[in-house]
Amino acid sequence: MSFESQIGRRYLYRRDPARRSVIGFGVAAVLSAILGYLYFSAAQPSGVVAVFLVGSMLTAVLCGLLRFFSVFTSVSVAGVVLGVAALTVVLAVTTGFQDKFREKVLGVNAHVLVRKNTNDFTSYKEVEQLILDIDPSVVAVQPFQFVEMQATRGKGEVAGVAIKGVIPDRVTKVLDIESHMIEGKVSDLDNRPDPSKRTEDDPPPPIIIGRELAKKLDAKVGDTVTVVSPLQSGGLTGWSPSGRAPKTKRFKVSGIFYAGFEEYDRRLMYTHLEEVQDLLEMGDIVLGVEARLSDVDRAADIADEVERQLGGAPYQAQDWHELNRNLFTALTLQKFALLIVLTLIIAVAAFNMVSALTMMVTDKTKEIAILKSMGATSGGVARVFQVVGLMIGGVGTVVGLSLGLAICAVVSHYGYALDPKVYLIDELPIRVQWFEVVLVGAITMIISAIATYIPAQRASSLPPVEGLRYE
Repeated sequence: MSFESQIGRRYLYRRDPARRSVIGFGVAAVLSAILGYLYFSAAQPSGVVAVFLVGSMLTAVLCGLLRFFSVFTSVSVAGVVLGVAALTVVLAVTTGFQDKFREKVLGVNAHVLVRKNTNDFTSYKEVEQLILDIDPSVVAVQPFQFVEMQATRGKGEVAGVAIKGVIPDRVTKVLDIESHMIEGKVSDLDNRPDPSKRTEDDPPPPIIIGRELAKKLDAKVGDTVTVVSPLQSGGLTGWSPSGRAPKTKRFKVSGIFYAGFEEYDRRLMYTHLEEVQDLLEMGDIVLGVEARLSDVDRAADIADEVERQLGGAPYQAQDWHELNRNLFTALTLQKFALLIVLTLIIAVAAFNMVSALTMMVTDKTKEIAILKSMGATSGGVARVFQVVGLMIGGVGTVVGLSLGLAICAVVSHYGYALDPKVYLIDELPIRVQWFEVVLVGAITMIISAIATYIPAQRASSLPPVEGLRYE
């Protein structure tokens, strides 16, 4: 080990640890272990226990720093620890949001969507076959119809809804609806009378609705809901005796799904494709064809190839990411902005490091003079304080990453509840990516290395006579 490292380590550690800090560190460590055992062994962990667990971990970190370092050094390390821990947790949360939204979007949306810009999409079977033949990764396709209406259950409560007409035995191969069902099954949509032979005595056709929509309409499985199509004309003639009245249709709730995505759970309804076509009275016309892939990352390439083979307009093929581009772009920008802001927090902590190292240079003026008198070069003296700064940054990085990952584990285990009306999902998502953990560590060490430059240069420029003038 070089003399710079030996002297740097000696300057860093305190020789007379306070007994209170030792006792505090021991008590906080034991408390953390006990609360951790109670927390992770509980079938339903308590939020109060989680708060005390995080608080005891922070206390253990602070007391541990005071146990080994001086007050100035401990403040510098603590600043780095808190900045690194905050950045680690925030990146895990933003990554969790991205993954959760992707999961929710892919749960109720297909990977590739083909639509026609005109209202005469009758050749959908040929388009289905083209999509199936275009690439082996296409595993399933289905036609669909989509219309926005209003729904009521006869008690005055009205909700704006979006009804999607699907083919029951094919939609489960394209979408993950079945995994989101909390009551009923998707196959129940087939339990309906033949539309061509239907009489007034036949039961209403089945429909599946979201959980939040069911709460709003106060509807349960077996209840009947009525959907109302919008007026054909937006003017006053629609209300005149010669105008066409809105068409209504009754459905029987056969199932309830919960996707965990507020926008879908409070508006979306599924029924048989023929029922939506009958409601629209437009014949065998669909809005589009959707496909599922075995490799979701190839969706954009396959969508481009489908549109090319269809000859472009009036056909339009889009992948799932393009359909939700605004959402994912906003999440990416938010993550980038938070990364910059929290990196500035680490930079602020580095200023504390500069202050601590500057005071250390002032305090060690005599030792610096002795080292130079014994033959140490200015570069060697500078490296002593660079070692001190890098050790402060290294300790802060390791402890901060450990604390941040521990907080992520606690929050992920507890499942912090969110308001789905605000955040669109009902639980705080956490996902740790090791690349981001390494990135946080690298950013912190680079900032720490830069922060040591000024104090190290000041130490190296001190002439030996200044430190020994009054000795």
